[in-house]
Amino acid sequence: MNQDEMKKAVAHAALEFVPTGSIIGVGTGSTANFFIDELATIKSRIDGAVASSVATAERLKRHGIPVLDLNDVSGLGLYVDGADEATVHRALVKGGGGALTREKIVAAASKTFVCICDESKLVDVLGRFPLPVEVIPMARSFVAREIVAFGGRPELRKGFKTDNGNEILDIHGLTITDPVGLEERLNHITGVVTNGLFARRGADILLLGTRQGVRRIPA
Repeated sequence: MNQDEMKKAVAHAALEFVPTGSIIGVGTGSTANFFIDELATIKSRIDGAVASSVATAERLKRHGIPVLDLNDVSGLGLYVDGADEATVHRALVKGGGGALTREKIVAAASKTFVCICDESKLVDVLGRFPLPVEVIPMARSFVAREIVAFGGRPELRKGFKTDNGNEILDIHGLTITDPVGLEERLNHITGVVTNGLFARRGADILLLGTRQGVRRIPA
C-alpha cells in the first residue's frame, strides 16, 4: 500500500469506534479528511459532528453531515484525528495544519480519542517534526526568546494565521524525552495559546496504517 492507501485504511478502521446516535469530534488534515469521507458513508447513524477547524467544517457540510458548535453539546463520546508524530505511548505532535488549539479543545472534551496515521508518523522520540506553538501576535518575539533560552530554534510560519487569528512558531531542534513536562513548560510562557504536544491528553487508541494492514496500539 502507498501512503494514501494506508491513510484510507486507518480512516475506514476508525468507523468501528463511532457510536450510533452520537455527536463526534473530527480533526484536521489529510488523514482526517479521509476519515470524513468514510464517515459520510454512515452519516445516517450519527447526529452530527464538532469540527476542529473551518476547513473540516466545510468538508463535513459538503458531505451533508451536520456541524455543531462545541458550546451547544454536553460532551463528545469520540474524537478522531491524525498526527504529525506519534509514539507507542500515544503521545503526539500535532499542528502541522495549524489547528492545534481547536484540536486540543475538542480532544479534551471527548471521552475517547482515536488517532489515525500511517506508519511513517511513528517515532521512538518526538521532535523530528518541528513542534508548533500558537502565540498571540504581540507576544511572538518574547515567546521566541523564551524558547531559545531552553534550546529550541523557533521559526515563524510565514504568511499563516490560525482560525483564531494568531500566529505559529515552529520549534526545530528538540529531542522531546519528557513530552508532558515540555507541554506544561511551553504553556506557562505568557503569550502562548497552546502547543502541539498532545501528551497530558494523548490518544487513547492509535490506529497505524502499515503495508501489512492496520495496527492497533494498544492491541
